[in-house]
Amino acid sequence: MTDGELRNPSDPWRQATDAVAPGLRVVALGGGHGLAANLSALRTFCDDLSAIVTVADNGGSSGRLRDEFGVLPPGDLRQALAALCRDDEWGRTWADVLQHRFASQGDLHEHAVGNLLIVALWELLGGHVAGLDWVGRLLGAEGRVLPMAAVPLDIVALVRGADPDAPNAVSHVQGQVEVATTLGQVETLRLLPDDPPACPEALEVIARADWVIFGPGSWYTSVLPHLLVPDMHTALTKSKARRCVTLNLAPQLGETEGFSASTYLEVLAVHAPELQIDVVLVDGRQGEDLPMLQDTVNGLGAELVIADVAANDGTARHDTTKLAATYAKMMR
Repeated sequence: MTDGELRNPSDPWRQATDAVAPGLRVVALGGGHGLAANLSALRTFCDDLSAIVTVADNGGSSGRLRDEFGVLPPGDLRQALAALCRDDEWGRTWADVLQHRFASQGDLHEHAVGNLLIVALWELLGGHVAGLDWVGRLLGAEGRVLPMAAVPLDIVALVRGADPDAPNAVSHVQGQVEVATTLGQVETLRLLPDDPPACPEALEVIARADWVIFGPGSWYTSVLPHLLVPDMHTALTKSKARRCVTLNLAPQLGETEGFSASTYLEVLAVHAPELQIDVVLVDGRQGEDLPMLQDTVNGLGAELVIADVAANDGTARHDTTKLAATYAKMMR
C-alpha cells in the first residue's frame, strides 16, 4: 500500500496513528534517503515535525552550487522538503518538480530544479532558514526543514586501509563523497571547520522536542556529523526529549561495509559517549545479529524495539507506512 491509497479506518496504520497525542513534537536528524523515509512516515501523524539536515555534501549538483556560490549544499535539504510534501496532486507535483534533474549538453546538466530554487531564495532573502521556509510554504510541506549548521562543512575521516595496497596504513580522507565511498574502514570522524556555528533554529526545535530520531542513513556522512557540531552536540545530550536510533537495514558498500547491527551503536557511543539513547528500532529480519544487539542495547540502558519496517520488495529500504505505524505506537 502506498501513502496515496485510502486506508481502512480499522487497519494497523490508522489504529496506531490515531492513538498519538496531538501536538507531538518530533525532530529527525540525517540526510539523503534515510531522512526522507523518516519524514515521509512521520508527517502522516506528527503535528510538529522538524528535519535537521547535514550540510557537508560536496558532490553532484550540490557540490557545484556550493563551489560556485559559496552556499550550503542544497541537495539533502531539497530531498527532505520533497519528502514532506503532502500526498495530494499539489504535493506530488511539487515533489516531482523539486526532484527533477535537467539532462542537457550544457551547464544545467544534472542540476536539480529544487537546488536552483533553494539557492535563488537564499540569494533573494539573504538567509538560509527564511529561504527554506518559503520553499516549504510553496510546497505545502507538512513539517519544517533546517540546516545542521550555518556554514558549509567538510567531513574528514581517519581511515584504515583506504589504499588496498596498504591495508594497515591509516590516512585522512576528506569530503562527504570520498568518505562515503572509501574502500577502507573509518575509525574516527571530524568536521572542517571544527567549531562551526549551529543553526539557531535547529537548536530551538531540539530544546522543545518530545522525540529526537537518529538514522537511518549513511552513518558517518549523514547521522554522526550532527554530534560533531559543538552546540548541537550539547543540545542533543541535554535535551529532555526521548532519543530513538533507527538502524539501517543493511551495511552500505564503503563506509559501513561489514557492520553488524550493534556496530552502529558502538560507533555512535565512541563519538558521543554521554548521549543517552532511549529506544533502538531495528527490523526483525536482522537474524543472527539480534541476540548481540539486545546485549548492546541493554548496556546502553535503552529499549530494543523489533518491528517489520522493511519494504516487501527485498531492497534495503524502509517502508514508510510500516515505519509510520511503528513510530506512532512508540510515541503514543
